[in-house]
Amino acid sequence: MSWLFGIGGKRDGGGGPPIDLPPPPGSGGAGGNPNETDQERKSRMDAYRFDSAALERAAKAAKELESSRNAKEALELSRMQEMTRQNELIAKAKEYEAHIEQMKLDTKRVEGEERRKTMQEETKQHQMRAQYQDQLARKRNEDQLMQQSRANDENLRRQEESVAKQEAMRKATIEHEMELRHRNEMKRLEAELSTKAKIDRENQDLTLEQIRLKASENRTTVLESIKTAGSVLGAGAQAFLHDWDKVIMAAGGISLLALGVYSARGATGVTAKYIESRLGKPSLVRETSRFSALEAFKHPINTAKRFKLRSQDALSGVVLSPKLEERLRDVAIATKNTKYNKGMYRNILFHGPPGTGKTMFAKKLAMHSGMDFAIMTGGDVAPMGKDGVTAVHKVFDWATTSRKGLLLFMDEADAFLRKRSSEAISEDLRAMLNAFLYRTGEQSNKFMLVLASNTPEQFDWAINDRLDEMIEFDLPGLEERERLVRLYFDKFVLQPASEGKKRLKVAEMDYSVLCSKIAKMSEGMSGRAISKLGVAWQAAAYSSEDGILTEKMIMDRVADAVKQHYQKEQWLSAQERREYKTGYHSPKDDQAAPVPSAGSV
Repeated sequence: MSWLFGIGGKRDGGGGPPIDLPPPPGSGGAGGNPNETDQERKSRMDAYRFDSAALERAAKAAKELESSRNAKEALELSRMQEMTRQNELIAKAKEYEAHIEQMKLDTKRVEGEERRKTMQEETKQHQMRAQYQDQLARKRNEDQLMQQSRANDENLRRQEESVAKQEAMRKATIEHEMELRHRNEMKRLEAELSTKAKIDRENQDLTLEQIRLKASENRTTVLESIKTAGSVLGAGAQAFLHDWDKVIMAAGGISLLALGVYSARGATGVTAKYIESRLGKPSLVRETSRFSALEAFKHPINTAKRFKLRSQDALSGVVLSPKLEERLRDVAIATKNTKYNKGMYRNILFHGPPGTGKTMFAKKLAMHSGMDFAIMTGGDVAPMGKDGVTAVHKVFDWATTSRKGLLLFMDEADAFLRKRSSEAISEDLRAMLNAFLYRTGEQSNKFMLVLASNTPEQFDWAINDRLDEMIEFDLPGLEERERLVRLYFDKFVLQPASEGKKRLKVAEMDYSVLCSKIAKMSEGMSGRAISKLGVAWQAAAYSSEDGILTEKMIMDRVADAVKQHYQKEQWLSAQERREYKTGYHSPKDDQAAPVPSAGSV
């Protein structure tokens, strides 16, 4: 029925202009959607126009229907179509309204999304601003710290320069005083010599006359003495030879005197041997701090010095790595407390390259703990042959008689305590090793056994069973070498130069930088080799014309020592080098491996 009343716009064949209807609620106009497009607004307005021509057509169609016999059915059909059309229009209007509401929701959603993006952007800007402020604050703090560090470094540098200047002034003052003292001494000697020469020249005649008179008197006195002694001896001999009783008595007295002298000498020898066997140190002991009457009689000065020795730190004067020093300090404390509590001593092995401080620490360990020490070497045992077993028992018998406890240190122990299964060991040496194992089978509260070896792998398995602790003495590292260089530089150079008693002076130089440089150059050298460097520096000053030790002289001696060290390393064949490190010998080792030349120093 829409086409009857003109609803829905212009139709084909229609009449007059369409009539605009008011927009539905919620549509365009004052209450419309502001975001609605022009095409949507035109389409919506066309739906509500009224066409007058359609009304005429509707009237005409109604007349035709009235004259038709199916008018009622057609009218009912038209009414149903009109209702259907109205429903469609209502549905379409609701669809438009839903579309408008959806557009409103979309608009609100877009606005909310925009606000959310705006808030996110503002938050991001705030965060960036806060980060920038934080970066500025950190940079200011870093600048302040850098300025403070530079100021501290500058103050430290000034202090070091001040100390260096004071040290240089002190040394210059000492050298100036020594120079003035030397000049005054030379002037005094020159004055004395010139005065003495002048007096001698003035009194030359008197001196010659005195010499002649003394010579004449001496000659007269000697001649008179000879004459008197000759007359007396001649008269006595003549009277003695004429009296046979005196001759017989004199011969008997001389015979008895000779017999007494020889008897006393033999008895003294036997007594001395007996005392030495009971109280004196055994022949295998090279050095000991234990007091004995025989040693006191032979060496009274050394014996008196021992009474002045006091207990000291076990690591004083010993430069080792911090980890090794900590372990050795624990050993020293445990040993001292063991002696104090009269407990059982432990047997210890010191192994490592030669010259790393094993013997030095053993002595200081004994002095620190208040014990006596005795030093023997394994190389002295093998040449004793059949007497070696007795000598070994004598050492341990002597050790058990110590009232203070004895630290028995055996250096180069691998020369004596090697494997019994080796073909190179003799029967006598095997018997001595068995005696040693017998005397060390149990812990003792009388003596402490300390072994030192460069190749502990050569020990017999039973010796390893008797060791309670093994400590490795390695070559000094860079820090330890620098401490050793400073120690021996002060001992052999600075102290003698400051005392002024010896012909030794030191040129101006930076000792700290020099010692660090020497420590880097002396890589691979032991503590003993570095101590020899100190002696070499002292000898270089003594051999110079003015006695002044310069930096060039020091570095020349260091370069020579490093070159000699590499030369010694080069002399070692591959077999010796491998035996030195592992104690294992193989026929394949006879082929020498290349070693660095001395020129690479």
